Amino acid sequence: MAKYRYLVLIEKGENNYGAYAPDLPGCGTIGDTPEEALKNAQEAISLHLEGMLRDNDPIPPAAHIAADFVEVDIEV
Repeated sequence: MAKYRYLVLIEKGENNYGAYAPDLPGCGTIGDTPEEALKNAQEAISLHLEGMLRDNDPIPPAAHIAADFVEVDIEV
């Protein structure tokens, strides 16, 4: 069994939260909460990679290894 690690971004929508893996185009999901969206993303990534392996498609390496917030002060 191989382990894969991908960055998942979560965005707030009007009525839910979207989650997607930028390194896996087309692999995204939603949830009612950020936690649910992240859990759903884990399942979506697993299914996405299983499908790629089944189709003999190459698994892309994770180009995004971390994300964080920065705070800046702007004088206005």
